[in-house]
Amino acid sequence: MTVATLIDLLKRRLKAHGVTYAQVAARLHLSEASVKRMFSRQDFTLQRLEDVCRVIDIDFSELARELAEEQPRATHLTEAQEREIVSDPKLFLVALCAVSNWTLEQIVDTYSIDRVECIGYLARLDKLGIIGLAPDNRIRPLIGSALTWLPDGPFQRYFRSRVEAEYLSSHFDRSDELFLFLNGMLSTKSTAELIARLRAVATDFAEMHRDDRALPLGQRHGTSVLLATRPWELRAFRALRRDDRSPVPAGRLLHPGMGAETKAKKRR
Repeated sequence: MTVATLIDLLKRRLKAHGVTYAQVAARLHLSEASVKRMFSRQDFTLQRLEDVCRVIDIDFSELARELAEEQPRATHLTEAQEREIVSDPKLFLVALCAVSNWTLEQIVDTYSIDRVECIGYLARLDKLGIIGLAPDNRIRPLIGSALTWLPDGPFQRYFRSRVEAEYLSSHFDRSDELFLFLNGMLSTKSTAELIARLRAVATDFAEMHRDDRALPLGQRHGTSVLLATRPWELRAFRALRRDDRSPVPAGRLLHPGMGAETKAKKRR
């Protein structure tokens, strides 16, 4: 743990609670400039850190524990892990909730899974290395929310066979939905830049998820994003192409889907 990472987490917690530097200053009887200077210079005494934590009704020990839980997590699973998770719908559901920072109580209150059964699923996830199950059944995710699926692995096959058609059946006409299908001609350099930007969006998503987990469950809702890009030509167009001609259109697909995943599909 470093001072810089601790203060960065405190700033994110203040933002998640909608608390401004001006409000912190008012509570601590300081000028707003003094508070801004403290954060920019990372010039905090332990007492001052505790004072700022109290502004958003958390203990310093809670902040330190949260920082410890934010250490780098796995970004992909093995085929065996993916296969076992998708083999049982209830295990899959509990896994998705657990890595999204739900508590045991929130899971059993929301779904038709009794407490003993849920603890059993959490124990399986602990054995699989997906979560760490601490005393009092406290859940610590061991994988990041921006999880990369194995190419043509169990998760991708499950998505294609059971989820893709259902998800894309939406009209995507609500204010909290978006569907974009883009076509263009890109160079190799531009394609690499596009993929880098999509990966950055995945990182932003993971940070938003992390920041918002301090909010009550009622103020959050399940959100899924699929980011994809591939050299591609519609099969019907390819059938019309002359044998000695290369594909012309280059399809770029950006639309909501399942998981906070960034993936560049290979040409089939």
